[in-house]
Amino acid sequence: MSLPSAAVVENDVLRNPARGPVGMYCLIAAETAIFAIFVVAYIFYIGKSVSGPQPGAVLRLPVFATICLLSSSITIHVAVKFLQTARVVSFSLWWALTFALGAIFLTATFREWHHLIYEDGLTIQTNLFGTTYYSLVGLHAFHVTVGLIALLTVLVLALRGDVGKQHAERTGVLSMYWHFVDVVWVVVFLVVYVIGR
Repeated sequence: MSLPSAAVVENDVLRNPARGPVGMYCLIAAETAIFAIFVVAYIFYIGKSVSGPQPGAVLRLPVFATICLLSSSITIHVAVKFLQTARVVSFSLWWALTFALGAIFLTATFREWHHLIYEDGLTIQTNLFGTTYYSLVGLHAFHVTVGLIALLTVLVLALRGDVGKQHAERTGVLSMYWHFVDVVWVVVFLVVYVIGR
């Protein structure tokens, strides 16, 4: 009895719609629990710093960065739809736009940190606010970074001609992660920049 070839096994994995999404749902559930802990900690310690800069004095609403990140949920959705219809060039363009929007957001986050550290004197060790702020926003920035690496990897493969319609499900699973990152930012934005100020 002959064993199935690698190509047959790969095609079976690609055609099985359950494996990828179920795995991603499990990851999202676990990550949601982690973020929930950080969010609760931030809310609990609001206003309990006895020294150093306070949120209302140093935080600025990252409106442009937020618009860019939330817009990237739209662009990645459009990109996946194009790949489902085998329009690889259009997929690559919209996927690249998603990466660009995410990169703009992450750059804006780093610029904010630079301003907070070197102009406002807020570091992770300054006070409770600094500790909880950098922990929560930093955790989200880490997830954005992971997402950007994944987006860039797919983009490079697409530009090499190694991505086709048969990979639509896989890119769809990756888009689930990206949507999760965007939804988490909505919570972080409301807690840190609206309620927490």
